[in-house]
Amino acid sequence: MRDFTTATALCWALVAGLVLGGCGGGAGVRSAGDPAGRAGIAAGPAVGTPSSKKAATAHLVADPQEASSYPAPASTHHAAAAAPAKAGAELVAAGAPSDAEVKAELQQMAAVEKSAQQARHAALTPVPGGQSIGGNGTIPIPADVPEAIQKVVAGANEIADFPYVFGGGHGSFIDNAYDCSGSVSYALAAGGLLSSPETSGELESWGAPGPGKYMTVYANAGHTYMYVDGILYDTAGRSGVYASRWLVTPTNNTGFVARHYPGL
Repeated sequence: MRDFTTATALCWALVAGLVLGGCGGGAGVRSAGDPAGRAGIAAGPAVGTPSSKKAATAHLVADPQEASSYPAPASTHHAAAAAPAKAGAELVAAGAPSDAEVKAELQQMAAVEKSAQQARHAALTPVPGGQSIGGNGTIPIPADVPEAIQKVVAGANEIADFPYVFGGGHGSFIDNAYDCSGSVSYALAAGGLLSSPETSGELESWGAPGPGKYMTVYANAGHTYMYVDGILYDTAGRSGVYASRWLVTPTNNTGFVARHYPGL
């Protein structure tokens, strides 16, 4: 009887140890935007299970342009973004033209779009402190481009003014701060062109080599950005912590690999 009682007690002690080890066994909840465990932006909502998230933060290389990206101070808090697909779905629900409609109108609208693009660029005025566009930090959804590009723009607009935190947007697309590759990954995912966040180094082999017709991603081991419909989307060169990633002035592409999605 004493042996049975002793064995039972040991079993319960083991179970209790396992439970306690799984609850608060670490030093605290780490934000997806703060892979080093430093104090920073409050963590966004948990999405999925740990096994469903890509552990990309282990492969991140220091961003050489982090200092010019206005990294968010520890006191900054920001609400989490919506899922990338939601931004694209809202665009379609708003009545964006279908791919078939776009193809039928592309030739007729080429000259008009060129003129409109020139006017749009001329109207962009940088916010003091950097090259971010003003207003609400978003750009209009172009009407005569493929639907995937419209969704990329919508996704980029969704997080255009989110803070920059190294590693942000890699534990999950849904986060409250994004680094350079997290920002580009989110926008590509909104267009259905990426299934999980990728680092700058991984984006060097995304899609196909060379520039695209509507969109080009530039990447190297430490930094990435993109041009969509001729406008630069980059964390480096912003005008402030909450300034837009859409920038007025093109950047120097030397040292970066150009990639595009086939057909785009």
